[in-house]
Amino acid sequence: MKHRPPPAVEGLILEPLNDDAGLFYRAGRLLERGRSAHQAYEVWDSPQFGRLFRLDGSSMSSERDEFHYHENLVHVPCIAHAGVRRALIVGGGDGGSAEELLKQPAIEHVLIVELDAKVVEIARKYLHAVHHGALDDPRVELRIGDGLRHVMELLPTAGQRFDLIVLDLTEPTGPAEALYAEDFFAGCRALLNPGGALSLHLGAPFFQPERVRTLVHRLRAVFSQVRPYFLYVPLYGTLWGFATAADALDPASLTADEVDLRLLRRGIGALQHYNGSVHCAQFALPNHLRTLLA
Repeated sequence: MKHRPPPAVEGLILEPLNDDAGLFYRAGRLLERGRSAHQAYEVWDSPQFGRLFRLDGSSMSSERDEFHYHENLVHVPCIAHAGVRRALIVGGGDGGSAEELLKQPAIEHVLIVELDAKVVEIARKYLHAVHHGALDDPRVELRIGDGLRHVMELLPTAGQRFDLIVLDLTEPTGPAEALYAEDFFAGCRALLNPGGALSLHLGAPFFQPERVRTLVHRLRAVFSQVRPYFLYVPLYGTLWGFATAADALDPASLTADEVDLRLLRRGIGALQHYNGSVHCAQFALPNHLRTLLA
């Protein structure tokens, strides 16, 4: 998260949630640190999370808990779709979202547009437990470039359309800020096939309520069906928001039995977090979130 940089504490990683709160964990062994053309990066071998990847002072992904984030970002919209064949990931250079998409039996092509080649390099070197080789799967096409330009200029010109667009991005500041704008959401909508959907993460509703509320309102200005859902992500230390946005697809309409049956019929069994009961529970909003998102 891009807040005031926390003070350095020997042996600890300090993770801010806003300007007034955060969490810490033991850093462990530093594997690599530097700055790419776009951002600062760190890779740690940490006691709690194993291999841990950070950008600009914020934790992005870890090998021990990434399934909480990636499984729900991908399978919530996928299981509601008749069969995702073509998907676009904007960001996602660690390969975690691609790895989950490849579990869907209908998938034929996954295009990853990642701004920073260094992220992909780090993933290949250190984060195999996150992507499990997905970055080199023949169904995956990787482009290093500006996601905004691809969505607004290059992909429409090429006539490419997708059943699912996954925004697997850093926080909505700095290089990623424009990718959370209403115009960009509209550009994504124009690239979707009929029945397609967009999925993304929103942030922490307790610590970043205005961010979560603003993003949901921007999505609602573009899409007719916006479904926020929430789960705890250990690496982020708090309840975290996600959303699907579409014109027809509604993951919240599925029952737990329907989700489990679709997982069974599609042969998707190697999941650590997501199932039918979890799917439905994540859409059950407590009153304070109903008020926040009203």
